[in-house]
Amino acid sequence: MRLKLDKRETPEIQKAFLAANILIVVAFSLIFSRLWYLQILNGEYFKGLSENNRIRIQEIAAPRGTLFDRNGVPLVNSFPSFDVSIYRQDVPDMKALIPVLTRVLSLDPLRLRARLEGARGIPPHQPLKIKTDIPRRELAAVETRRMDLPGVVVNVVIRRNYPYKNLASHLIGYLGEVSEHELGMEEFVNHKLGYLVGKYGIEQKFELELMGESGGRQIEVNALGQKIRVLGQVEPSPGNSVHLTLDLELQKAAEKAMAGKQGAVVVMNPQNGDILAMASKPDFDPNLFARGISPDNWKSILDNPARPLQNRAIQGQYPPGSIFKILVAMAGLEEKLITPETTFQCTGSYPFGNREYQCWKKEGHGQVNLRKALVESCDIYFYQLGMRLGVNRIAKYASAAGLGTPTGFPLGLEKTGLVPTSSWKMKRFGVPWQGGENLSIAIGQGYYLATPLQIACTLSALFNGGKYYQPRIVQGVRAPDGEVRREYPPLVLRNILISPETIEFVREALWEAVHSPAGTGGRAKVEGFNIAGKTGTSQVIQRKEGKPEPIPAELQDHAWFACFAPAFSPEIVVVVLVEHGGGGGSAAAPLAKKILETYHRRGKKDHPSPARVAVQRSVRRPDEG
Repeated sequence: MRLKLDKRETPEIQKAFLAANILIVVAFSLIFSRLWYLQILNGEYFKGLSENNRIRIQEIAAPRGTLFDRNGVPLVNSFPSFDVSIYRQDVPDMKALIPVLTRVLSLDPLRLRARLEGARGIPPHQPLKIKTDIPRRELAAVETRRMDLPGVVVNVVIRRNYPYKNLASHLIGYLGEVSEHELGMEEFVNHKLGYLVGKYGIEQKFELELMGESGGRQIEVNALGQKIRVLGQVEPSPGNSVHLTLDLELQKAAEKAMAGKQGAVVVMNPQNGDILAMASKPDFDPNLFARGISPDNWKSILDNPARPLQNRAIQGQYPPGSIFKILVAMAGLEEKLITPETTFQCTGSYPFGNREYQCWKKEGHGQVNLRKALVESCDIYFYQLGMRLGVNRIAKYASAAGLGTPTGFPLGLEKTGLVPTSSWKMKRFGVPWQGGENLSIAIGQGYYLATPLQIACTLSALFNGGKYYQPRIVQGVRAPDGEVRREYPPLVLRNILISPETIEFVREALWEAVHSPAGTGGRAKVEGFNIAGKTGTSQVIQRKEGKPEPIPAELQDHAWFACFAPAFSPEIVVVVLVEHGGGGGSAAAPLAKKILETYHRRGKKDHPSPARVAVQRSVRRPDEG
């Protein structure tokens, strides 16, 4: 464009017009240059920005893989729910949005602001999840107030559901929101803030197998970030399924038996190490975590003095009590210090040093041989056998049988227990081992500690032919189409070398402990099912001599019962520990019976064998000594 100059105009006016022309040319040149830069040089870049502002990629979370029991019964399932997220780049006024959101979604304004503050490091175009699993009424409120909620979106997600609630919660575990620390770890590279990931148990251990692969949809949005239409969609790939060794019916029986008590149950297949059931009480409901646990619920769990998150089956360490007499008897026979016919006199007490050590039966058992000592759990017999063996020889057999070391439980977190020796005490306390301590350890008291799982593994190895199996909780991992991705075969960790004669003698005595009228384990007896077992009672505090005083419930003895069946071809091992339950025969054996009844009822029959017939003939009346 050029302005025409009038010749009659003065030179000053002509100069002004010329300057205006130059300015106009420069201005239009700049505009055209900018347009050329935007449309030609960087056209594709800005086209992408424009498209991204109009078109959004919305993630579709993958359904989490299912957990199955050993018979193919699902232990968890999924259900559709609704989560609310914010695209902060679409929010023109966050201060104005917060009051509306808190009213519609019944949110705490302080918690919402803290959530937004904590997400400052996250790009604003990424969705920020602010509430999960909203009820239908809140969903309706969000949908009807779309115009008042710019940048707010509702996504349908498939959420974890635990239909059996607390059942096997310590094994299955629970979910929680991925932390910023976890997001920096290699195994969580495909996760984003707001994802729920395994935090405990199988859910945590097999997170990568269970999580699946997310899909997505391409949607067109308006200026408020609201969806106009779906342009394309890629379906997610579900996670793999994990097949456990658990037996749902046995797990239910174990949970029911332990209802209202504190303690643990372990049910194992001694022939391969499969965990058929594992219950720890008290427990928790994983659904609380899957739906986003509230601070109040989380605090109530953490502050509970009964420690419901502790898996007592692998983390509870207790003196094994009279169950330990099984190993002491085997040690005495293997070291040739006694024979099955060796007898001791039990009068109800045993003097040693300046004190009297009591038998659980105040009036005594009379003349006792090894069989009777096991059947009736005579303490005096084992006091004297313990003095002959000494701490180090007892420790040798206890360690060889698997006590004092981890079992190899695949989910980890297990305690090791304790097998004391004279050198251990000197190193730990700086004082030598005392002779009287041999009496305590011979009946499973003193420094000895074991977990219920350790007792189950040891009992399995002693009576399955000597193979100490690593406990197995997962059989394998399968793809959604059923293809086997990974298998976990049984694994033998060590072999226990004890003579068959010793094993068979103790096996017969333990059968009598359940089936003889004088046996301490009679309350575990199941009609038609041959069970071998041993009761145990472990003291929490040492009782004072003289007149007994009432003991508070939290200081009562722990009750044990450990058994296997059928006695001469074991298929199942059951270990029950009731914290502060009292006597093992009265408190723990009846609980084991309930589990064994469930197993036997399903058709697991016990066939007669020559060995059993011989044992049945050997059962004597209580007064026969």
